[in-house]
Amino acid sequence: MGGIRRVTAAALLLGLAAVACGSGGSSGSSGPLTVHLGYFPNITHATALVGVSKGIFAKDLGSKVTLKTSTFNAGPAAVEAIFSGALDATYVGPNPAINAWQKSHGQAVRIIAGATSGGAALVVKPSINGAADLKGKKVASPQLGNTQDVALRAWLDRHGLKTDPQGGGDVSILPQENAQTLDTFKAGQIDGAWVPEPWASRLVLEGKGKVLVDEATLWPGGKYLTTELIVRTAFLKQHPDVVERLLKGHVDATAYVNQHPAEAQQAANAAIAQITGKPLSAAVVAAAWRNLTFTNDPLASTLRKEASDAESVGLLQKVDLTGLVDVAPLNKVLDSAGEAKVQG
Repeated sequence: MGGIRRVTAAALLLGLAAVACGSGGSSGSSGPLTVHLGYFPNITHATALVGVSKGIFAKDLGSKVTLKTSTFNAGPAAVEAIFSGALDATYVGPNPAINAWQKSHGQAVRIIAGATSGGAALVVKPSINGAADLKGKKVASPQLGNTQDVALRAWLDRHGLKTDPQGGGDVSILPQENAQTLDTFKAGQIDGAWVPEPWASRLVLEGKGKVLVDEATLWPGGKYLTTELIVRTAFLKQHPDVVERLLKGHVDATAYVNQHPAEAQQAANAAIAQITGKPLSAAVVAAAWRNLTFTNDPLASTLRKEASDAESVGLLQKVDLTGLVDVAPLNKVLDSAGEAKVQG
């Protein structure tokens, strides 16, 4: 389950063309097929972690479909893999999905389900008590343009603090892998980080930091998307039946996570240990879990604000999101399971 290599600019352009046009093949999947699925070793991706490790996806995809998985630190890298054709579907945050939509002129991807709401925070040194205290300081994010990176930049901008993609401005933002962020925070090399779970809880429990901003406080009702499931548009068109079965696995995994939280926490942590080589402490997993809601709902109404935030800090051009969310396959699965449909 190793990560995908980074692709060259030329390969990215070729991938965009392939994603937009498709690679041929007929609709439906009567023969053997491999589905390439991406996700992160984060608690915010528990649906994927549990669905893969418990064999839920494999069961629902059926014997003629082989599931191959790859893991990533953040969404922009996963989207590169979508563009290059190395992935058919992936769990990501909303901003990389919106970016992929904008870069491909609405061709490359569709959001087909939600996965997780909540679970991101700005954690800082105990001496920092407000936005003004961050002026001249260094703050980390998982990757330039990822969902937490955009949230951090937009929050600083609303408080009159400017940033730029090169790490300049009033606050220096340093995109880096989450594991590195924990190390640099503990070493005093950065002053804070806007990160998803379990890293927010780890920065508090292991790094002795404090939560300055719980992102839930910035959204109506505390609901905002941290993780969603996206699919290559070409794959959706070529294999709609397989996408429905993948979604059945997603819905079944979401149900398992919600109905068996203790077992799900253990399974997710064991999967993280297998991917990263080290499990999280039970205290970190429990603390992170309390901040999360696992849902099939893509919370489509929140996407416009996600895009507006990215536009306001210069990481996204003005974009029309009409058509980005396609919940028809998900609603078909939910209806068959006797569950309530979601809004697109």
